[in-house]
Amino acid sequence: MNATALVFGILALLLAGPIPALLSRARWPYRAPRAALVLWQAIALAAVLSAFSSGLAIASQLLVPGPDGRPTTAPLAEIDALGLPLWLVYVGVFALTVLVGAKLIFAFLQVAIRTRRRRSRHRMLVDLLDHHGTLGHHDQRAPVAHASDLRVLDVTEPIAYCLPGLRQRVVLSEGTFANLSDEELVAILTHERSHLRARHDLVLEAFTAVNEAFPRFVRSKSALGSVQLLVEMLADDSAVRATGPTPLARALVACSASTAPKGAMAVGGPSTVLRVQRLADDSDDRGRIAAAAYVASATLLVVPTIAVAVPWLTELSRLFGAAGS
Repeated sequence: MNATALVFGILALLLAGPIPALLSRARWPYRAPRAALVLWQAIALAAVLSAFSSGLAIASQLLVPGPDGRPTTAPLAEIDALGLPLWLVYVGVFALTVLVGAKLIFAFLQVAIRTRRRRSRHRMLVDLLDHHGTLGHHDQRAPVAHASDLRVLDVTEPIAYCLPGLRQRVVLSEGTFANLSDEELVAILTHERSHLRARHDLVLEAFTAVNEAFPRFVRSKSALGSVQLLVEMLADDSAVRATGPTPLARALVACSASTAPKGAMAVGGPSTVLRVQRLADDSDDRGRIAAAAYVASATLLVVPTIAVAVPWLTELSRLFGAAGS
């Protein structure tokens, strides 16, 4: 079982740092962002499970057979069987595992509460500042903009972002209507509503929580940044299916300086140039890349479980079986 803990520990370290760093530098995920996002989720889940499995595998060494052959949980009996130094190591690892689990749960709750409070405050603000009814001739030019979730700000710069949640909002500026054509507006609205429909915000929240839960010397910031880019590419693909690549590319350039408050998702940003360049990629190997990514995701979750966890569970079963007999 010590080998089990070692394998899980090494796997957790690799999945938390070096592997995300390598994957973040790859370019193939841009051709199959949905499959790449699944792979990123598999890596994050496998890293968390491996960390817990390593700690639990070491902690299971505390279940030594007592004088009657039954697994004992009495500290004095464990110390007699293991020796005080080794017992302290096992107890310390178990306490660290519980602490990591508690920190992970706390991080998820903290990110969720913090993000929803920010969105709620900003949602109230955009509802108060809404100029949707004062667009003038732009109302007739872009009938697609007539929607209950749309809010328009009195700002001359092109701005576009969305506020996910139960009360969703798509926020545009008057400058967006003034600078974009009908097709470009459709592309922007489709992009933002794709975020809302697919609940990309929940994916980002999960990765943010995992990033905050792992120690700084272990975690890789590249995972969160790569996932943020991939969800934008997924929304871009939805817009391309609605209008084609050219209107979306023009809209992205026009809104490249668009910013959003924390908790919202802006159409522009520092990844605009890369996303526009991607729209010109007509490679025909996306299906093969996606298939390979899905296979890698399944392998990453299934193979370690079969190769490492099964022997560990078999050993525990043997121990309890011997106690029962």
